Amino acid sequence: MSSYEIFLWVAFPWLCIVAFFLGMFWRWRTDQFGWTTHSSQIYESKLLRLSSPLFHWGMVFVIVGHLMGLAIPKSWTRSVGITDELYHVIATYPGTLAAIAVVLGLAGLLYRRVVNRSVFLATSGSDKVMYLFLGLAILSGTIATISLQLLGGPHGYDYRETISPWLRQLLVFNAQPELMADVPWQFKVHVISGFTLMALWPFTRLVHAFSAPVGYVTRPYVIYRSRDITASPARHHVAWEPVQSNKDQIDEEARWHGA
Repeated sequence: MSSYEIFLWVAFPWLCIVAFFLGMFWRWRTDQFGWTTHSSQIYESKLLRLSSPLFHWGMVFVIVGHLMGLAIPKSWTRSVGITDELYHVIATYPGTLAAIAVVLGLAGLLYRRVVNRSVFLATSGSDKVMYLFLGLAILSGTIATISLQLLGGPHGYDYRETISPWLRQLLVFNAQPELMADVPWQFKVHVISGFTLMALWPFTRLVHAFSAPVGYVTRPYVIYRSRDITASPARHHVAWEPVQSNKDQIDEEARWHGA
């Protein structure tokens, strides 16, 4: 293999992985207040209510499908009685529906950012870079799924013979770049764009994907005053009475003795 291919399928993925972990650590240490979605819901909510769930739920199924296809060897699915043909059907058709949902959701989010001026002005430079590479990763994966898996014949392209073992061996420091030599260009573009997005991840709003409101379930209640004018006033405890100054006490005693 050429040095270019070795860099592309060995060095580049590892550089992206290192950038991801170091970037996440740096972001957490230096910018915890910026660890957020930078929500623009205050500017527009109608399109957001439609596009955001479509995009995020579609991504959940896309990620689950990627984990199943890349992490689980073919021998494991065969051992539990799942034939290659059945696996292809299970992976392709739900994966295509999930991909369509993600594309439609992303299109709605992008349309909202471009058309709504307030949302557009709230879009930072890192947001624009993020949307560019996120869109490239999603579109390349969708094109690969539809052209090679859905329309590529009854069996499609068997990425579990090439891409999946290449990635697993890469992660255990046993790189085998030759496995990627004959992979269709659609999947190659998807892999490269996916790793590029991974490298950029810590420096964009995508960090919110690794946030979970765990502390919400244990935080104390927030107590508000009632707006009901018919509600009886709260009973004051004697310990909550204001402490009088010495002058107030003297004046009160004088009035008492004068009476």
